[in-house]
Amino acid sequence: MSATPLEADKKSHLPDDFEVQGGYSPSDGPSDGPQRQIQHDAVFGDLDEAGPNYRSVGWVMSGIIMIKTMLGLGVLSIPAVFDTLGMIPGVICMLAISAVTTWCAIQVQDFKILHPSVYGVDDAGFLMVGRWGREILYVAFLLCWIFVGGSGMVSTSIALNAVSEHGTCSAVFTAIAAILTFCLASIRTLNKMSWLAWVGTASVLIATLTLTVAVGVQDRPAAAPHTGEWKPDFKLFNNPPFHQGISAIGSLIFAFGGIPALFSVIAEMKEPRDFRKSLAFCQTVLTVTYLIVGIVVYRYCGSFVSNPALGSAGVLMKKVCYGLALPGVLVSTVLITHFPAKLLFVRLLRGSRHLTSNNAVHWATWLGSVASITIVSYIIASAVPIFGGLVSLIGALFVPLMSYQPMGGMWLYDNWKYRTSRGKTFKWRWDFGWSVFVIVFGTFIMVAGTYGAIKDIIISYKESGGTLAWSCADNSNSV
Repeated sequence: MSATPLEADKKSHLPDDFEVQGGYSPSDGPSDGPQRQIQHDAVFGDLDEAGPNYRSVGWVMSGIIMIKTMLGLGVLSIPAVFDTLGMIPGVICMLAISAVTTWCAIQVQDFKILHPSVYGVDDAGFLMVGRWGREILYVAFLLCWIFVGGSGMVSTSIALNAVSEHGTCSAVFTAIAAILTFCLASIRTLNKMSWLAWVGTASVLIATLTLTVAVGVQDRPAAAPHTGEWKPDFKLFNNPPFHQGISAIGSLIFAFGGIPALFSVIAEMKEPRDFRKSLAFCQTVLTVTYLIVGIVVYRYCGSFVSNPALGSAGVLMKKVCYGLALPGVLVSTVLITHFPAKLLFVRLLRGSRHLTSNNAVHWATWLGSVASITIVSYIIASAVPIFGGLVSLIGALFVPLMSYQPMGGMWLYDNWKYRTSRGKTFKWRWDFGWSVFVIVFGTFIMVAGTYGAIKDIIISYKESGGTLAWSCADNSNSV
């Protein structure tokens, strides 16, 4: 049996096949007839007009997809993070995490260009460590995004409850969210999901802007005392317990936690070398949005800020903001479901003609992959009593594992061989030291964040006892 492109890449460590990734070759049709143009991709194989075009996303659309992958209701936890850390440390931590994640995202592009056969973070793990690296990162990616997808379904049910004033059982709303997620996540290519990304991004940005204006003009936040004189009690600095501080930092990391999905985005770009423009667009929008929402909402709400913050402007504005944010929450869930489903799909059909053919095997595998991810996310979200705590635990354990250590390792994998020729230059030494720092930083955050998440689970479970499976209770009352 011949080696797969990824296995060949591991053996040869040559970047030359990048030229093949974007190249075209004519079909073997009759010489006197029209010739089909076939694009050969190192991951998807031969692409032509007869099947789905997995290499059709421009840099602007890639940026929008990246923004929507990361920009969800997580932005509304930023004011609570500032309340825990203090506004100034909160802003500093956010800017630092934004810078680190930007560097990690750049490594995704560099590694993909040198190794076109890489599709996901698990493939990068295979090249660097071997089979165990692939399997650990593969399972981590699936588990993390399944739990986050379930969280998105719960968030969608919260929005539906808030808008409808608990129009029906919450379990019904969660099931509706799962059905809609399956239908929309079944769109095969990211290019054809572009309209969803545009709508979702606009939805969340408008909702957060509306909330930001509302808290600025209101007399006091909804959770503040309703009588007597009141002033915002925001803190420039704070000294939280360790587990609260590390959980707050974990929320910031989670807000920039879409790095592993960028492999899938760059794999479907028309021109992977344009990725840096998409990244600059994405990180600028994210960082500016997070800073504005975090600073303004916390400035006017102080310790009485809700988490998520949509409830901070009162009952009416909560309904308005959730109504505006509802499409964005749903689209985030769709993308978060699409990425692990696509990873599973590619792994099952990679190297076969079915991967890019509109035949029964292709459709059955694709729809089966989407359905599997959706169903597992729905069941976990609906049936696990401490689901919210588990999402925090999975995020703390797996988001740094997929977002930091592999990216530092990827730089070392591609550049360690230059230690004798470039090792004396300042740039090489700086890059080497930074790569090691990112690996150490990611490991620390993973261990400390896991500790903080477990402690929060214990505390919250003692206070509330968890939730009932398939509960009908109004889950928007607490937000």
